[in-house]
Amino acid sequence: MTAVGFCGEWFIFTCDKKLVAIHTKKTREPFVFDCSTAEKRPKNTKDDNNSDDGASEETGTDKVLAFAMSPSGKLVALTDDTKRLVLFHCEPSWQCISIRWVMRRCTSMVFSQAEDELLVADKSGDVYSFSAVEPQKEGELKMGHLSMLLAVTMSLDDKYIITADRDEKIRVSHLRCPYNIQSFCLGHQQFVSALLVPSGHSHCLLSGSGDGTVKLWEYESGRRLQSLDLKELEETQSSEADKEKKTTVCRIASSPDGCHIAVQCERLSTIQFFTLDKVGEERLVPHTRLSLPHCPLDITFDSKGCLWVLMDSNDTPLQTYTHRQGSWECDAESPEVNTVTEALKPHWETLEASTRTNSSFEHLYKVTFDNVTAYLQKKQQRLEEQQLKRTKMLKANNKKKAKKETSGTVTQSST
Repeated sequence: MTAVGFCGEWFIFTCDKKLVAIHTKKTREPFVFDCSTAEKRPKNTKDDNNSDDGASEETGTDKVLAFAMSPSGKLVALTDDTKRLVLFHCEPSWQCISIRWVMRRCTSMVFSQAEDELLVADKSGDVYSFSAVEPQKEGELKMGHLSMLLAVTMSLDDKYIITADRDEKIRVSHLRCPYNIQSFCLGHQQFVSALLVPSGHSHCLLSGSGDGTVKLWEYESGRRLQSLDLKELEETQSSEADKEKKTTVCRIASSPDGCHIAVQCERLSTIQFFTLDKVGEERLVPHTRLSLPHCPLDITFDSKGCLWVLMDSNDTPLQTYTHRQGSWECDAESPEVNTVTEALKPHWETLEASTRTNSSFEHLYKVTFDNVTAYLQKKQQRLEEQQLKRTKMLKANNKKKAKKETSGTVTQSST
């Protein structure tokens, strides 16, 4: 997983097996955590050997699978495919607080607003709760789905857990008693890959999916307020190459004030901006479609509302965009970007280009089999063969009958 985020003034970057933190304001040594050199799992630690198709932690490659930042920017957590769960404290200095172990490989994680709890969603459909106050305490099972979980988030008042799975479902559950389901948000036609409760809109939820749509919900009731098809928005400006690609929403980000929403689709070299209108009932209004020089790998907003875009490029892997006079403009000469890029490049160059653009969602699409057409073709073929066989038999019978009649006539003549 290649991803970016902000933790206070620290720019966080995950790449292959590493988490790299670079301070954007002060000249400070970057913090680097390499999962391949981290503490190994104790032999007496419990593990589910049947998880992930029978693979145990020895088969892990230490690649970072997910990471999260706390709302205040003081805590960071990551998990890798060796099933580590690592908790960091980043102010006043970076420190690894604890390394715990999850039961199964994780897909998404989120801190509570109170920063006392870290929720971790895994591939088997379970959500575990880990304490951020007691960093050595083992996780507790909170809830489960019957399908792989792809995203987890929380309401801004820490009242609800919101989870999304491979089977198009979004579930809203009570945090303190998750068996009590508040609502379902249903309507996507493919897996749900992104969730966001935007700042300043505490009762709204944004979701993105492999069906190429972004939907706006009033999540407590499960009512859908709006659905926007990104393919329709991109139709007039997309290149022919982009039109042939599947539109998979992989990231939804909002500015700190919640006014601007940025949507990234996997392997498309564009970012779609929306504004969230507060007049009357909330509505998403398409604002700008930003064309990028390279395919974006991840996006994030900083505390000032500038959008940082990590791209698949060795020369210019990072660019920032600022909203000025109604449009988004590139800050080509930003000293902060130059500082971060220089610190980032040594780690970036070690990552193979092929691994940066690998699809994380291609295997999640439903595969449909049109066996009805094949059945009808075989049936038609069988009927034609039967008709041909009957025709041949009829001809053969007619020939035999004709021969008998001819032989009978000859006998009578000779008599």
